[in-house]
Amino acid sequence: MKIVSSNPCDEIERPRANPSPPRGLTAEEVRRLLAVIPETPEGLRDRAIVLTLVLTGRRRSEILNLRAGDLSTDGGLSYAYRGKGGKQAKRELPRPAFDAIETALAAWEKNLPTMDAGESIWPSRHAAANGMVLTSGTFYARFRRYMQAAGLAPAGVHILRHAAAKLRRDAGESVEEVSQFLDHSSLQVTSVYLRRLEGQEDRGWDKVAEALGV
Repeated sequence: MKIVSSNPCDEIERPRANPSPPRGLTAEEVRRLLAVIPETPEGLRDRAIVLTLVLTGRRRSEILNLRAGDLSTDGGLSYAYRGKGGKQAKRELPRPAFDAIETALAAWEKNLPTMDAGESIWPSRHAAANGMVLTSGTFYARFRRYMQAAGLAPAGVHILRHAAAKLRRDAGESVEEVSQFLDHSSLQVTSVYLRRLEGQEDRGWDKVAEALGV
């Protein structure tokens, strides 16, 4: 109607959007998730991916991009990966993850010693037919179905990195150890990360009550 020359709402601040706090799966929830994954070639591959993500705490892309040449059994099990910002590193590969990878590869009639160094350790029939590798989107869709089948709330694959951090902390590791495990840039980042995961849980009251005899 052109009665006013300016918008009276311009000075009103928009409400801040509070992102939902991250959460990590408990050990029991991870067991439920693994239990619903079928023992088909695709299922064994997906189970190996889930186990590797939880036991290493790596990001989805860092694990899905692993090639046969990145895994080594010389002087112990290890894997090389390219992390955030292109950082290259080498870490110990937990034995359960390695065993799951070998089991999955056997289901696809593959084994690490005979694979090309540049070949993905995550076989996919569709990928093989198109000269591609298992995509992040494909695994994400399958992961969502597993979460639903396990009766768990919908979540992205990154929840497995949260679970890895939470389970390490629950196992008694220090903030410094968890920070190194996650490749965080500083302890402050890890402290915020863990505080958001742990919420307002009081981890000390039971020890105080025990000291008081109540």
